[in-house]
Amino acid sequence: MAASLRLPSLTSLFTSPSAAGRLRSTAFLSWRYRPRYSSTAAFSSQSAAASPPETEERVTRKKNQSDDRVVTPRSVDFNAWYLDVIEHAELADYGPVRGTMVIRPYGYAIWEAIQDFLNVKFKETGHSNMYFPQFIPYSFIEKEASHVEGFSPELALVTIGGGKELEEKLVVRPTSETIVNHMFTQWIHSYRDLPLMINQWANVTRWEMRTKPFVRTLEFLWQEGHTAHANPEEAEKEAMQMIDVYTKFAYEQAAIPVIAGRKSKVETFAGASRTYTIEAMMGDRKALQAGTSHNLGQNFSRAFGTQFTDENGQRQHVWQTSWAISTRFVGGIIMTHGDDAGLMLPPRLAPLQVVIVPIWKKDSEKEGVLTVASSVKEVLQSAQIRVKLDDSDLRTPGWKFNFWEMKGVPLRIEIGPRDVSSKSVVVSRRDIPGKEGKVFGISVEPAVLVTYIKEKLDEIQFSLLERAISFRNRNIIDVSSYDELKNAITQGKWARGPWSGSDEDELKVKEETGATIRCFPFEQPEDIKTCLMTGNPAKEVAIFAKSY
Repeated sequence: MAASLRLPSLTSLFTSPSAAGRLRSTAFLSWRYRPRYSSTAAFSSQSAAASPPETEERVTRKKNQSDDRVVTPRSVDFNAWYLDVIEHAELADYGPVRGTMVIRPYGYAIWEAIQDFLNVKFKETGHSNMYFPQFIPYSFIEKEASHVEGFSPELALVTIGGGKELEEKLVVRPTSETIVNHMFTQWIHSYRDLPLMINQWANVTRWEMRTKPFVRTLEFLWQEGHTAHANPEEAEKEAMQMIDVYTKFAYEQAAIPVIAGRKSKVETFAGASRTYTIEAMMGDRKALQAGTSHNLGQNFSRAFGTQFTDENGQRQHVWQTSWAISTRFVGGIIMTHGDDAGLMLPPRLAPLQVVIVPIWKKDSEKEGVLTVASSVKEVLQSAQIRVKLDDSDLRTPGWKFNFWEMKGVPLRIEIGPRDVSSKSVVVSRRDIPGKEGKVFGISVEPAVLVTYIKEKLDEIQFSLLERAISFRNRNIIDVSSYDELKNAITQGKWARGPWSGSDEDELKVKEETGATIRCFPFEQPEDIKTCLMTGNPAKEVAIFAKSY
């Protein structure tokens, strides 16, 4: 159930002869809501293992809480701000089972934009979509030792079906490497059947103990790619190709400057030989693992007997990869670009790129304003720009300004009686608040308007990326000793330094600082350095950070 939205009355804004002008420079309007629980961190701190309260009780509790609050500023409580934005921008709501969420239409539209782009890239690189069952025999999970060890604490099991005890318990899909291999053994016989490259868009269940909407929930949506190859070189090339696809997507579509690299052995996916990752810095400077690509080697093919006959007539185990990106990327977009006014969406992924807000004071002005507004909408739509005309007269223009800013729409077009007379519109940028982001007198002549809007959308896309790069670079500290690393982490920053330490050394860092090796970046300095922990030679630098 969505919390109700209440905005202060804006009727006073219409009392002045210069109302239209004043509407464009309205002061901050508080967003006032009933909080969901006594703690704003209820979702992120809840235990999935605990018994959930009855839905009716939860709804009643929400209704009984009447104290108002504004959106929590990011600088005051980042987690509370994040939860507020998800609620107020209508991205998701709480499911009746603790740790689950309902993705609302606007949140799902962002996920659809991610899907639309990646689906094209997957097909361009030779992959086909298909679908595997959600239920997996438990014996499949047990076949790969490190895999079952890594996933056992997160498994959701089905033991009863049709009112009867099952002969073998079933796992609700945590990932699909096992069932994929079971099917690959039936489809792959000869080298002529390779490479086999598929992808599926699906839901996944992992019984997380502490959850956070979009970032970590019991059930989430993702795509998972699976490929089988005749030799290790092809598998490695595939794993690298897909992390490159993710990296370009993050930079070019989401405007998130991820750092791509290799995971440490400790952080490698259970059952993989190597894991590649893209790591993003969020607004609170924590790291978000935004996408991964795994070179599985022959670990799963040996466990499942996935073999083929090579060109010399010899039986060989296939080499495999798997790679995935999930709805946690939506959380990454929120935490990278959002501000105290709400979402700030990169235009290429925004469900709406432009919102048109018509403004009139007198009934006699309404028809003329709406006629021009409708014409502008048609012009932009014909140019493949995603646009909405908010012509409802149930809300004031000022309310609409705040509402669509909360939703992160990149551009707002305002049209009032004076604009109708001058055959122009006013354009406001979401990424530049106040008067600085507002431009008057943009001609409604189609060629001029479309060109201007497209240019501004490109500028916003680039601006968001540049802003995120600057923030990331300011918050990475190069270190050469363990003391320097600890100091950087204490400051809430990322630490980058030479590393050749052991797994035990890595776990010591995690235990003492809370930070982990996020990756060994692909971009490395050429000179050999000294390990910050052991003093031994180190050929690589690693990035350490606290993470989600």
